[in-house]
Amino acid sequence: MNRRQFLSSSIAATLGLSACGGSSSSSNGGGGNTSFKRPFFIPEELTGNLQNGRMQYNLTLKTGLSRFLDNNINTATWGINGKFLGPTLRLKNGDSVDIHYQNTLPEATTIHGHGMHVPANMDGGVHQIIPAGQTWTSSYTVNQHASTNWYHPHLMGKTAEHVMHGLAGLIIIDDSNTETLDLPKQYGVDDIPVIVQDRRFNADGSFDYNPSRREIMHGWKGDTYLVNGVIKPYLELEAKQIRFRILNGSNARIYNFAFASGRSFKQIATDNALLETPVELTQLRLSPAERAEIVVDFSDAKGKNDIFIDSASNAELFKVNIKNQDASNITQLPNSLITLAQLNPADAVNTRSFTLSGRRGQLVINGQSMNKTVINESIPINNIEIWEITNAMGMDHNFHIHATHFQLLERNGSANAVAANERGYKDTVYIPPRESVKVILKMTDYADTTKPYMYHCHILEHEDAGMMG
Repeated sequence: MNRRQFLSSSIAATLGLSACGGSSSSSNGGGGNTSFKRPFFIPEELTGNLQNGRMQYNLTLKTGLSRFLDNNINTATWGINGKFLGPTLRLKNGDSVDIHYQNTLPEATTIHGHGMHVPANMDGGVHQIIPAGQTWTSSYTVNQHASTNWYHPHLMGKTAEHVMHGLAGLIIIDDSNTETLDLPKQYGVDDIPVIVQDRRFNADGSFDYNPSRREIMHGWKGDTYLVNGVIKPYLELEAKQIRFRILNGSNARIYNFAFASGRSFKQIATDNALLETPVELTQLRLSPAERAEIVVDFSDAKGKNDIFIDSASNAELFKVNIKNQDASNITQLPNSLITLAQLNPADAVNTRSFTLSGRRGQLVINGQSMNKTVINESIPINNIEIWEITNAMGMDHNFHIHATHFQLLERNGSANAVAANERGYKDTVYIPPRESVKVILKMTDYADTTKPYMYHCHILEHEDAGMMG
């Protein structure tokens, strides 16, 4: 049975329709359809229940039907506490949490807390498998800056397929610093989650995911764009500063996010923390798994609208309609956001080199394909290290490191080539063809000799094909 047949036939349990809607076009998510008929979907926010001093989050992985397309066509999907995607988990730095994942799916999976600084056996990587019918709990104390992270499957060889089904959701961390800053903070009102993905559909509505060898090598891309599980939604907003928490949740597509009007915005956060100062942009490039928070000032747009687009593909992603009325709870973005601790390259005790390449039809790192029984690298706790990562291929890659964040030092040997909006805490970095990056990092707090962390390309077909260590 191939992947296409699996997606259309094996997800049989249906308990109703997803809260996510679709749009009037199934051919593509771009300029071919100028109407925006479905409302923007805001995933449920879970703040946890306090029990015996620990915050409890209960998540059920399940099958269902979602309606993305017109003409009452349904799509078999997987979701978390719903039929497609999952709720937004709201955590606070310093809280002790238990996240319970109950797997009612027809097969095993895992759920990784991407961007989370947690013990290795709580990471949800390839070693923390959740068999069908069982529950796995990720327990830890939150110990990191306020940031926008996410959770998704990480089953070896099937990550792309399971994400394609619909398993993903945001994790928002708050801390005492962000609570004092004058930032938009009303979830779903002026603090908007934006998960962007691409898909293809078969004529019967099922997901068309049957990547060819070329698509595995180059990364699979769809022709239809979803935002929080909806094709071309519209969003009603007040005429004021609005915060968008953007996740590139696609398997392989690299986006250049922008507004059709050319409206500028300010990026205020990278993957793992606020930036020290806002960076003004008109376009934002994100590779798969990268996140960014931006603040857009719509105070001059009362009664007007704009379209959020991917300028790389000319796709229209969603429409914002600005209300023709005075706004409430107006915020003013500060010029200074945070002071980030900076690692000094002079303090680095080791430099490691990683080359992303192909070998006999495999995708490899340093010539090695992923083997979950092998420890490729051992990094001493609290050692400052520099990692040089080279994309030796004529195709896009990126690089994600579990357990920690890093700071980008150089692109292609130049510190000046690092953009201002990349000078923050990151866990995933884009590396164009035949280019290289240099990052500095320090592993802290956690070590495990039997349940290791992973590092890998986060183009999902690439990690499934072995580009992981």
